Amino acid sequence: MTKNWLQPTLFKTVAMMLTVMLMLSACGGGKSETGGPDSNNKEEQPKKLSSLTYWAPMSGQAAATMKSYNEIETYKELQRITGVAVDFQHPPQGQEAEQFSLMVSADKLPDVIEYSWNLYPGGPEKALKDGKIIDLKNLIEEHAPNLKKILDDHPDWKKQITTDDGNIIAFPFIRSVDEHRIFYGPVIRQDWLDYLKLDKPETLDDWYNVLKAFKDGDPNQNGKADEIPLYISEDNVTLSNMFIGAWGISNGFYQENGVVKYGPAQPEYKEFLAYMNKLYADGLLDKDFAVTDGKIFDAKMTGNQIGAAPLFVVGGLGKYMNLMSEKQPGFQLEGIGYPVINKGDKPLFGQRDYAVTGLGAAISSSNKNIEETIKWLDFAYGEEGNLLFNFGKEGVSYTMENGFPKYLPEVLKDPSGLPLQQSQAKHNRSNWNGPFVSDVRNSKQGIDTPAMENAKKVWAEPTGEKQLPLITPSREESSKYSSIMTDINTYKGEMYVKFIIGSESLDQFDKFVNTLESMGIAEATKIQQAALDRYNKR
Repeated sequence: MTKNWLQPTLFKTVAMMLTVMLMLSACGGGKSETGGPDSNNKEEQPKKLSSLTYWAPMSGQAAATMKSYNEIETYKELQRITGVAVDFQHPPQGQEAEQFSLMVSADKLPDVIEYSWNLYPGGPEKALKDGKIIDLKNLIEEHAPNLKKILDDHPDWKKQITTDDGNIIAFPFIRSVDEHRIFYGPVIRQDWLDYLKLDKPETLDDWYNVLKAFKDGDPNQNGKADEIPLYISEDNVTLSNMFIGAWGISNGFYQENGVVKYGPAQPEYKEFLAYMNKLYADGLLDKDFAVTDGKIFDAKMTGNQIGAAPLFVVGGLGKYMNLMSEKQPGFQLEGIGYPVINKGDKPLFGQRDYAVTGLGAAISSSNKNIEETIKWLDFAYGEEGNLLFNFGKEGVSYTMENGFPKYLPEVLKDPSGLPLQQSQAKHNRSNWNGPFVSDVRNSKQGIDTPAMENAKKVWAEPTGEKQLPLITPSREESSKYSSIMTDINTYKGEMYVKFIIGSESLDQFDKFVNTLESMGIAEATKIQQAALDRYNKR
C-alpha cells in the first residue's frame, strides 16, 4: 500500500475534530436555538490530497519526446512517494502567453500555475490583487520547512522572490550557483585561428583584424570565399552584450551607481552602431543576420562557414562539436572573452542570469487543499526532493557513488542518439527550470569537454556591476511602462538593423534619440528607477 506522507497531519486533524464534537455533545447535543440541527456550526473535514491540476508551459527539451510531464521519471516517483496524482495541463508550444491569458480569465483555475510571474500584466502583485493566486509568505513559514530553511540560509534569495509589497507569490526556481547562471557567450573557431596563426582577439581592434583574416584567409580551406566571419543578431546583442558591453552600456536598461540608464539613448550607442556598421560594410558580419533562423544557422555552422558567434554552452558549443566530430575531426570551437576597447580592460557586461528569475509555481485561488499543496510543493526543496528533481530516480537514471549522484551511461549517451538535454528530460527537470533548487552536481556531468568547461570560466569574467537586479514595475506603473516599451522595442529593433546595414545614416542618430524621448523613454526610465529604489529597500 502506498504510504501517503500527508497522513500524520490528517490523523491529528481528525482526532482534534472528534474531541471538539464530543465536547459539543456534552454541552447541548449540537441543537440550534430553534431545536433543529445546528448546520451553521458544522466543520468540514479536510480532504486527503490525492490529486492536483497543474498548468505549466512545456520545455522544448521535454516536448521533443513526450506529451506530458507525467512521463518524466521525477513525477512518476513523486506520485509513488506522496500518493498525489498530477493532471498536467500544457499549452501548445509557442502559444504560452496567449493560453495563459485565456486560462487566468476563467472562473475556475488549475490548483497550481507555473509561470514567469513578472510577465503577468501589471506584475505579480496584480495577480494577487486580481484574486488569481494567493500570497504564500506566511504559509511557507508555517507549512514549508524545506523552503523556509533555504530562504533563511540565503536572505539574498528571499529578497529576490519577495515582491515590493512584501509578498511571496510562488515556489521559486533557484539557480544555486554562478555556474548555473552563466550559460551563453562568444564562441570562436579555434581551428581557424590555428590555421591562420592568430591569437585569440581581446580588443575591438583585435576582433576586427581576426574577422578580416577569416574573410580573406580561406580558413575552411575549400578554395571558396564563402566564410561568414561573424554571426550576431539583435537577440544575441540583448542576451550577451557581446560587443556593446565594451562601451560600458547595454542594449536595454542598466545602472551606474544606483542610477538607471537606457543604453540605446546614450552617446556610446552610436559608437557601437558605427563599429557594427563597419563590420557589415566590410563583409565581416553575416549579411542575413536580421533574418537568419535556427535552421539556417545550423546549416551555416555545420557547413563550416561561421567563424564566430554567441552560443549556448551545451545547446550550442557542445551541440556543434558533437555534430562535427565525425564529419570534420579538426572542427574546434572555443569560448572566448568579451571584447574590450583597451587591452587589459575588465569587461563589464556579459550574460549572467539571476539566481531567481521570477518563474515559479503559484497556488491558485481555486485550490481547495492549500496547506496540503504547499507540503507537496515543499518536498522538492528537501534532500530527497532535490535529488529527484535534479537527477531523477536512483537506479534508473543515476547511482550514488561516494555521496555523488552520477548519471548512468545510457543517460549521458542515449542509445537512440538523443541530445543530452533531451535524454535528461526523460528523467528530471534539471536542464531547464521548475519549482526546485538547481544542483551544481548535475551540470558538472553535462559539461563534459574542456572546451565547454573553459567557456563558462571566461564568460564569467565580466563584473556584472551595472546589471539591474530583477525589478518589476508596480501595479500602477505596469500598464504605462508596458505600453511605452512595446513601441520603443519595436522602433529600436528596426533602427538597429537600418543603422547597421547602412540604410539609415548614423548622422540621424540624434533624431533616433529624440524619437525615443518623444515615445516616453524618460518616463520608462523613471519607472525603472522607482522599481530599483523599492528593490533596494526590501
